[in-house]
Amino acid sequence: MTDVTRILNDIAQGDAHAAEQLLPLVYDELRLLAAQRLAHEKPGQTLQATALVHEAYVRLVEGKDGKQDWDSRGHFFAAAAEAMRRILVEIARHKLSLKCGGDRQRHEFDELQLARREPREDVLVLDEALKRLAARDPQAASLVELRYFGGLTLVEAAETLAISPRSAGRLWTYARAWLRQAVEDSAGAEKNF
Repeated sequence: MTDVTRILNDIAQGDAHAAEQLLPLVYDELRLLAAQRLAHEKPGQTLQATALVHEAYVRLVEGKDGKQDWDSRGHFFAAAAEAMRRILVEIARHKLSLKCGGDRQRHEFDELQLARREPREDVLVLDEALKRLAARDPQAASLVELRYFGGLTLVEAAETLAISPRSAGRLWTYARAWLRQAVEDSAGAEKNF
């Protein structure tokens, strides 16, 4: 049993000090995961990888009811990927809210165009498509979360989902094609308005 798995078991048993021991062991991997995720975001993203890691970690360790049941290291990182996804979606929605000027884009004053409409954030389109995929094929949606948001390799994601790497490869091909079509359909629908 690795140190991470042991500490995750201690957290599940309610050991309040175990959470303090976990962060140093997983911080570098979470930071890399966050940096990879933020690299896919549009320019102008103000959230830094460190802040994303800390916010995700707080959500994971404190949780809604204070109880966490992570079966393994892979399960913990899958939960971290999901937490990061939710944070990025919340930020994108907040930026798009009218109260926060979501329909405006910042420009330099000397351009004489003080503000103009900004297109919908890609992360929101992907989130909606991923929700539709999850309703149709939950395992495919989980694989996308693990790979895209979690940064896991195909083999690691297959192990987390308890399927063979070959099955994961087929599922990954299907999920990417399905999401690509869903995102394109969404973009086409927006142009018709």
